[in-house]
Amino acid sequence: MILPVVAYGHPVLKKKALNVDPTYPDLKQFISDLWETMYEADGVGLAAPQVNRSIRMFAIDASAFAKDHPEVDGFKQLFINAGIYEEEGEEWIFNEGCLSFPGMREDIPRKPMIRIRWFDEEFQPHDQKFDGILARIIQHEYDHIEGILMVDRINSLKRVLLNRRLNDISKGNVDTSYKMIFPLQKKRKK
Repeated sequence: MILPVVAYGHPVLKKKALNVDPTYPDLKQFISDLWETMYEADGVGLAAPQVNRSIRMFAIDASAFAKDHPEVDGFKQLFINAGIYEEEGEEWIFNEGCLSFPGMREDIPRKPMIRIRWFDEEFQPHDQKFDGILARIIQHEYDHIEGILMVDRINSLKRVLLNRRLNDISKGNVDTSYKMIFPLQKKRKK
């Protein structure tokens, strides 16, 4: 089932998400819905808070970057209860987009190398180092489960300049090809 993506301004996006255990209600179905929603929206990644579930889970399929970054070809992974415990290197800027910010792209600084622990969908533990574009994609989705948004990573002056666009996103004054929940959209009368 395709789930609506929540837009900037929705309170779930600013909450630190809670851990999930194997008894989470309808877990397998939710995981399937998360993947289906991500693909329907042409996303590279999608975190549970973006579909209005404040749980520590995100999905990534980096194949969209394979042409320019052949090392990510075939990388598809679900991360449950992830924790980044190391970040290294000099920050580098990359132009990022986000399904919760339709039509918006911004230059975001991030470290080039991370180490992360997580569980897969079978609740098998993993601990791995990632670098380059994979580290960046993971950091972006990881931020969502920490209640951090991409606009939180840009300087305050630039953020002030984006206020009007951010308000438009919250109100639903944007075009999207996928279902969304806009926190400030006025209810239509029947």
